[in-house]
Amino acid sequence: MTDIAVDVADVSKKFRLYHERNQSLKSAIARRRVSVHEDFWALKDVSFEVPTGSTFGLIGSNGSGKSTLLKCLAKIYYPEKGSIRANGSLAAMLEVGSGFHPELSGRENIYLNGSILGMSRKEVDRKFDEIVAFSGVQHFIDQPVKNYSSGMYVRLGFSVAISVEPEILVVDEVLAVGDAEFQKRCQTKFQDFHKEGRTVILVSHSLATVVEMCDHAAWLDKGVLRTVGDVDSTVEAYQASLH
Repeated sequence: MTDIAVDVADVSKKFRLYHERNQSLKSAIARRRVSVHEDFWALKDVSFEVPTGSTFGLIGSNGSGKSTLLKCLAKIYYPEKGSIRANGSLAAMLEVGSGFHPELSGRENIYLNGSILGMSRKEVDRKFDEIVAFSGVQHFIDQPVKNYSSGMYVRLGFSVAISVEPEILVVDEVLAVGDAEFQKRCQTKFQDFHKEGRTVILVSHSLATVVEMCDHAAWLDKGVLRTVGDVDSTVEAYQASLH
């Protein structure tokens, strides 16, 4: 088993910011001009390694590139430059209710989301009660998820994602939505992951949560990696920059 769970090497990702955009060929002809845009680099030559079995935090202010990097890890985005290599199966929980169909019930969405994450129906059958119990939505499991609160959405989605038992779990601000009891359950689950040698990569705006849960961290600032290393020194450097 390799000592490195994820290797991020010289990753750069850009988006086009349009100032004026032609919505069709007809509008382009009518305006007699091309769309006007500029390139925005959300990530610039970012490189670091995530040790196997670590809980790794990504910190930085809004717009620093944290969520963009997580989406590159989950292969939702692909970088213009550089590479990301994951050594093991990876599951991602990035947005509230991602992979859920609002008209379907919680029960039906567990099977739908489980299949998206690579689980067979038999696997979902076997883990169904455990998923529902962890999420805490037992009384609403046969209700359409469009009627769920954002907290219920994220608890159920997270419960399905961790039931896949991935070697690498990527999480974006999940703990910010759940209540205190659910957060404690998540922390216990992350500790179990750690004991089993699994890897967790998470984004959180709560530095207290990062310090409590993570052993390593990386600080991103406007798409640039400022520092990476043990969690205490990385958070300390970030806090110092704020002052």
